[in-house]
Amino acid sequence: MTFLLSPPISILHVLTILKMKRLLLILALLISAQGFAQKKAPTSYDLVIGTYTKGASKGIYVYRFYTESGKLAYLSQIDDVSNPSYLCISKDNHFIYAVNEDGKDGGVSAFTFEPNIGTMKLLNRESSKGADPCYISVDEDRKNVFVANYTSGSLAVLPVNKDGSLAPASQVIQDEGKGPDASRQEGPHVHTAYFSPDEKYLLYTDLGTDKVNIMRYHASAAKPLNPEGSVSVKPGNGPRHMVFSPDHKYLYLLQEMASAINVYAYGGGKLKELQTIGMKDPNAKGTNGAAAIKITPDGHFLYATDRLDASSILVYSINPQDGRLTLMERHWTGKNPRDFAIDPTGKWLLVANQDSDNIMVFRINPGTGSLSTTGINIQIGNPVCLKFTPAE
Repeated sequence: MTFLLSPPISILHVLTILKMKRLLLILALLISAQGFAQKKAPTSYDLVIGTYTKGASKGIYVYRFYTESGKLAYLSQIDDVSNPSYLCISKDNHFIYAVNEDGKDGGVSAFTFEPNIGTMKLLNRESSKGADPCYISVDEDRKNVFVANYTSGSLAVLPVNKDGSLAPASQVIQDEGKGPDASRQEGPHVHTAYFSPDEKYLLYTDLGTDKVNIMRYHASAAKPLNPEGSVSVKPGNGPRHMVFSPDHKYLYLLQEMASAINVYAYGGGKLKELQTIGMKDPNAKGTNGAAAIKITPDGHFLYATDRLDASSILVYSINPQDGRLTLMERHWTGKNPRDFAIDPTGKWLLVANQDSDNIMVFRINPGTGSLSTTGINIQIGNPVCLKFTPAE
């Protein structure tokens, strides 16, 4: 009888086979994970809407926004919140902070937020330590909120308690000075409080003194903000809002009274001016007043609204080499487009028209930045602030 013996298998051969099987397993897991991630990509977000409550509005509204269609569905509202004209949402998505723009009795309100169902619950309200608070921001670690008091020209820092509620102000910075326009710049008017991308600095605009003030931020200090410097704009321009480019290299400053945009190179709390570009239509008559400024998530296009008689939104392309802007087109909106928001997918732009009592949905062309109307809009009394947040 003859026996056929298999040739001996070397240890090296066995190890090679095992390595190949391991690589195939890892590849299969990566493909599976990628497919799962694609399936789980968000198709909807919550849109939180701040308003003035002097008319039909009662407070803050929450809608579900669907990224496939651009449509909105009402979720909830919280009433009896006086003039929540600007708001911000914590990074963990579970707290909302809103100003109460109530003249000399300015306040700040804290709310819990349940993104699954879009409901809010009031935690507490504290004084903003100033008149007519118009802007609010919160740091990523939820240590402090920062409030711009427009009429009194001050910036207030309010610590955040562990439960998300607000403590009384720990620091108030009072600006001094005035500008050349006696009707608008008779004194300081702080308009925004905006973090640098690394949160080492807080920048705030003063429309009344034509300055951008830069503060060094130390979250745990008794007085978290310390002066680092300032940048002046052309007298009478009235700086309002700002936005950083996604790569953090440039800062774009919107000037309300001049209806213009300043472009700055940014680094380490320092600003270097590169460009000033106007927003006014040379063929149009009437009044202007720039309001909001935002950039698409890919950093290719910038948008800015112009209010009053202008009532339009402008589209700019951003030069990737030097950050400079080129005007592409201008679109009419509803009356007095106070704020707008670009959804996280970069496909849609929603405009809050304060005096038309509505929110309009535009589609963004990803290649050109061009806007097209969709016919989708919702009726909301005096909408003035729009914030997107994940619908968990």
